[in-house]
Amino acid sequence: MTRGHRGSLLLRCRTLSFLTPSRFIRAYCEHTFVTSDGNPYSRFRRALATGNEALVTAAALELPRIGLDDALRICLVLRDGDPRRYERAAVRWLGRFALEAAGTTIDDLRRAAEALDLLPARPAEGMERLQRLCAARGVV
Repeated sequence: MTRGHRGSLLLRCRTLSFLTPSRFIRAYCEHTFVTSDGNPYSRFRRALATGNEALVTAAALELPRIGLDDALRICLVLRDGDPRRYERAAVRWLGRFALEAAGTTIDDLRRAAEALDLLPARPAEGMERLQRLCAARGVV
């Protein structure tokens, strides 16, 4: 790969010289496609900022792993859409919280479930409860 002027990436191709001299066949090309979109996590963060369910879902599928904090952000985006889809995401998040958060108790799970249940109707109250709980259990 070579860099042209202004730092742009140029395509570098090799021809197979052992093929017939009259025919040059490009058999091997080395190239990199660079977009202005950035890495998958950057696209995911921008999708979250839009609040668009379809964009968030598509961007999340590109990630190798979704952290517990980002999974909660996905729940926040989904809360205003299809209630069944939100419920599935909230239950998945609750299960991950039980397994991944440090020192989680049954009472923590009960409080998290209640806060997730509040999110669609009273988002400020639900988020405040979840933030306190996540901070107490080390979920950044």
